Amino acid sequence: MSKGIFLLGVTALLSILFLAGCCTVEPGIGLAAVETIDILIAESFPVQVFVVARGYLPDPCTEIYEVTTEREGNSFLVALKTYRAPGACIQVIQPFEETISLDVYGLSAGTYTVDVNGIAGSFTLEIDNIL
Repeated sequence: MSKGIFLLGVTALLSILFLAGCCTVEPGIGLAAVETIDILIAESFPVQVFVVARGYLPDPCTEIYEVTTEREGNSFLVALKTYRAPGACIQVIQPFEETISLDVYGLSAGTYTVDVNGIAGSFTLEIDNIL
């Protein structure tokens, strides 16, 4: 009888260690998984341009902590960076929607591309965007 209780105890201990190991995630920085982007041009002058990025985070404990935007020529490169705090967290994806304002004041008329974490789109300025 005591051998059975011992094996039951060992099995329970191994199960707890396995479950704790599979659900604990180290802290880290990464990029958000972006699925779609929409580019919105406000009907104003000077024109304002916004990018709405939609996607998912790997769990509710991961959050978008930094948005960076760089422009090179007619291309905007936007990075949505994430941070994951240490500790256990339920493993279910968390959808997100982030609106990013692009600095388009002073740009010449033309077509511009936007890349948000690998998802690309474009918009066109019909006239120079300067007062």
